[in-house]
Amino acid sequence: MSDFSERLDCAVASKGNPVVVGLDPRYEQIPATIRNSTRDRAATLAGQVAAAFEEFCFRIIDVVAPLVPAVKPQAAFFEEFGPPGCAALARVIERARRAGLIVICDAKRGDIGTTAEAYARGYLAGHDSSAAPWGADALTVSPYLGKDTLDPFVRIAVERGAGIYVLVRTSNPGAGTFQDVQESNGTKLYRRVADVVEQLAESTRNGRAYGAVGAVVGATYPQELAELRQAMPHAPFLIPGYGAQGGAARDIASAFGADGLGAVVNSSRGIIFAGERKEYAERFAPAAWEQAVEAATRDMIADLATHTPAGRLAKSDAKGQ
Repeated sequence: MSDFSERLDCAVASKGNPVVVGLDPRYEQIPATIRNSTRDRAATLAGQVAAAFEEFCFRIIDVVAPLVPAVKPQAAFFEEFGPPGCAALARVIERARRAGLIVICDAKRGDIGTTAEAYARGYLAGHDSSAAPWGADALTVSPYLGKDTLDPFVRIAVERGAGIYVLVRTSNPGAGTFQDVQESNGTKLYRRVADVVEQLAESTRNGRAYGAVGAVVGATYPQELAELRQAMPHAPFLIPGYGAQGGAARDIASAFGADGLGAVVNSSRGIIFAGERKEYAERFAPAAWEQAVEAATRDMIADLATHTPAGRLAKSDAKGQ
């Protein structure tokens, strides 16, 4: 089994839910016990922060691996701290893959020609985690330099059984600055990008429902989300914006197929820093932050099951059975 879409669908069906836990570590929010315990592991501040990120993410992975199909480490939080941070990111990806999780590296890479190919070869490992230094199953990619810049990513993804998620309609408030620009015929830019993504998804699906090329479409724009699912029936969706950014489960129901597949939904802050949220802070002491993470993950699984077609997925470990 080597196609990314098949591996992803199997992981989602096995866990009975489409939840992706975003690994976006922020040093000031990491539990003090971890920050204190890692201060002696490196001589520099960057090394100390990287050590804290690594331990924090390892412990998150240990909590969520039995519950969800995938995690999404955000490369920028690690890269901010230079070589130690990058080394920590590599080890976090390795730990997640060893735990059986699909890893979507959120690095939003995009460039021309051989540079794009170098990014693809460096990040996209696909079914064999040793095939690329970063070892990710999938990578987020920016399309705004043109279709030819996507082609190297697509080629390497297909060769290695990996996937890419192309930025189509992002969840940030200013997304429309460029994405809503209209051509003379009234077509908005994000729709033109969607047309290209669907062509690439269709060409890489090998008879399966979804291809190796997916789309990032934010939960914060539910009307466009429904429109884009119609425009890209063969593209797997990665949906940010749920929870902390304001997107609700009902807003994303249209992203799924009738079988509950076709989309995965990311939550970062709402899960990994759940202990800071009032509803969990009242139930769990600061030292029990991992229990808060587990509770928040289970609550998101239940929310999506209630309000989206994801409820049709077979329930297994997600319900503790």
